[in-house]
Amino acid sequence: MSILDNVYAKGHQNVLCTHTTTIELTKEDSLSLRGNCILGIEATKSCRDLSKHLKDYLRKGNKIEVLIKLQGVSDRFYGFGHKNLILSNQKDLVFRKSNYICDRTVLINCSKSSSELSRNLIKKIRDSKREFLLIFRKCEFDETKK
Repeated sequence: MSILDNVYAKGHQNVLCTHTTTIELTKEDSLSLRGNCILGIEATKSCRDLSKHLKDYLRKGNKIEVLIKLQGVSDRFYGFGHKNLILSNQKDLVFRKSNYICDRTVLINCSKSSSELSRNLIKKIRDSKREFLLIFRKCEFDETKK
């Protein structure tokens, strides 16, 4: 799978990841317990900052794999782009299980929400101040149709 873009973010003691429909990264440097979909803070990119190549690929409705990695622990999920993606928000990246689109939406119809991510990974993110990595990769074929 070829890499389309990377985003780094940091963990925080208030990372809960209990939301059942979204996963979010933010450039904000703090997090309250109300932000239960937020996976990481101090993200190096928002929707607006994503590579032109990735944005173009997303707007063609393509399937994307997102790989999350920290200290030897990882998880992944899939989602889809859409021709109506705005990708202009200057603060956040939101991955949705629904097909709702706003300026913060990166992917729709995702295979996981924050509550479905690896609890081992979430614990590492919450307990660590280290950066973790999100990798956006092309899906060369649809693995769900094996």
